[in-house]
Amino acid sequence: MDWLSSPVAQEAFAEIKNTSLGKLVRDQLLNQILAGEFEPGQALRESELVERLKVSRVPVREALRELESSGLVVSRKHSGVYVRELSDEEVRDLYQFRALLDSHAGRMASQLPADRREALVNALEPCTDAMDAAIRDANPQAYYRENLRFHWLFIECAGNREIAKTYREVIQKLHLARLKNLSSETHREQSNAEHKQIVKALRDSTTIAHADHCAQLLAHHVINAHDRLSAM
Repeated sequence: MDWLSSPVAQEAFAEIKNTSLGKLVRDQLLNQILAGEFEPGQALRESELVERLKVSRVPVREALRELESSGLVVSRKHSGVYVRELSDEEVRDLYQFRALLDSHAGRMASQLPADRREALVNALEPCTDAMDAAIRDANPQAYYRENLRFHWLFIECAGNREIAKTYREVIQKLHLARLKNLSSETHREQSNAEHKQIVKALRDSTTIAHADHCAQLLAHHVINAHDRLSAM
């Protein structure tokens, strides 16, 4: 018997296969959580996920561990794994942290060379147009997608991979609260009006004072979003 057919080799191959499959399962569950298919507080039963995803228990367990480490699910002893429910204080803290990140990204974007700043404006304006269309169509999911894209364009321009990684984790934790926030047509209208002010400030940025103004608008926009959510 050669090494490739030995129990040790077969076990190694199985581990590699399961690890790869585990990441696929994680991504599948992550997308379903972000899409609202699993609600906060809902149990993620291992046996049901195995049947639903047609995989073994090993990749499901790996996926749940990774989702727990990212803060999207929580494991309760003798009870199981549940989609995490954020407290009001946690949501507030995350919004405040996100305001700092958005503000920094806005300041960095405002200080870009004119040609790159113009390119960013040209990328942002279709986002606000698409959000207007989503408001007319009463489609909060479409609005949410464009809203994420709008803010991510700023984060990309900041050019800091650690900020981008942290920002993604914050957004993932906040997604359910933000979907609830943007479910109101009035809130979507207020939110996009603020987006347009931010784009105008970015277009007009030629001095440090202008950069500060854009940064402040982004920070206030995030805090306003939390205030709208708290008022619901």
